[in-house]
Amino acid sequence: QAVWDILVPFSGYAFNKAHSAAYGLISYWTAYLKTHYPVEFMAALLQGAATNKDKTALYLGEARRMGIQVLSPDVNESVYEYSAVGDVVRFGLGAIRNVGDKAVADIIAEREGPRGKFVNFMDFIRRVPLTALNRRLVESLIKAGAFDSIDPNRRALLTVHEAAIDSVVSLKRKQAEGQFDLFSDAEDGGAEAMGDASVTVPDLEEWDKKTKLNFEREMLGLYVSDHPLSGMQSILASLREMSIAHLVDRAKTMGEGQQVTLAGLVTNVDRRVSKKGNPWAIVTIEDMESSIQCMFFGKVYEAAAAELAVDAIVQIRGQVELRDETVSLRATEMQIPTLEAEDERPLVITLPPVALERQRMMQLGQVLANHPGYCEVHLAMLDEKGNAQVLTFGDRFRVKRDTSLFAEIKILFGPSCLPAA
Repeated sequence: QAVWDILVPFSGYAFNKAHSAAYGLISYWTAYLKTHYPVEFMAALLQGAATNKDKTALYLGEARRMGIQVLSPDVNESVYEYSAVGDVVRFGLGAIRNVGDKAVADIIAEREGPRGKFVNFMDFIRRVPLTALNRRLVESLIKAGAFDSIDPNRRALLTVHEAAIDSVVSLKRKQAEGQFDLFSDAEDGGAEAMGDASVTVPDLEEWDKKTKLNFEREMLGLYVSDHPLSGMQSILASLREMSIAHLVDRAKTMGEGQQVTLAGLVTNVDRRVSKKGNPWAIVTIEDMESSIQCMFFGKVYEAAAAELAVDAIVQIRGQVELRDETVSLRATEMQIPTLEAEDERPLVITLPPVALERQRMMQLGQVLANHPGYCEVHLAMLDEKGNAQVLTFGDRFRVKRDTSLFAEIKILFGPSCLPAA
């Protein structure tokens, strides 16, 4: 009976030697590849999760943590899938919404042909076949940033893309039917056969960061070139008990009803009314790694309704809910962290070259890390003539302005290292 009582609960997670050996070997291979071929490993991992937005966001966050840059898709560089290029990962064109494999194959074939890579947006429009030239596809490429390396103003390209396509589409159809312009180079049959078809890209002010990133997210399912929360990792960590990805991963072991506090950016607010006429909402929040839906009901919704808005940074406490393998949060409380105006001003530390010794810089790094906040830190290095070269510390060292931080910096470098204000 004693043996049986031990054996029954053990059978819930009994692992025989064959399984242990097989999984042990796979774990070793995986760890080896991630250690010695990190870029190729992350590219393969991202491609394997290409259809899973949450997994992709999680792996993208891991790539950032490892110091691996994941570049936006590019009509001159990307293939269909994610690819390792030197020490960076390049987004695949196939990951863009409305872009199919046939169009990608035609784009790649054209840029690898005798005329080489595309030199600007109109060169692309003239050269690619009709399969890669419908309006929705080109619009998607623009919004995803696929033309940034040759024509970086996304707003300007979106303004003229329809006119640009219209200027060549009839000629391309005639080409496809074998009706070539007698005055063009008949052997070329490509860009030269487009004659004078051309549209000038206007000089417009580019979209702001928020608009660019929202379009990028619409086309790719997540932020790639940047993130609205960049530089706020330490602040988010101080506002939450765990990351959203960590919660999703641990939800089953935590069980339903467990209270947890999350922090992130509101990306969608779906306001609804129940059959009884009571208002409620489904609010999607995300951090640098993943996203989750939070349900607001009753008095909790009433208290938060006025402050629930897209792009707001929120702190939400609630109960974990599990339904059909989906993890959500039933909100019990919400707060909006206050962002003081002074936090937006960079903190400038002015130092002569003699003060830039390794030990003191390490001490400065520790001081900054002990005061996490939203404020950038700039280091102004003075030369013998009093001219300053300004360097910007990374997002890891953003700080909160307070007297204790100023005091610690002045202890290290003297009172003149900080402005009087």
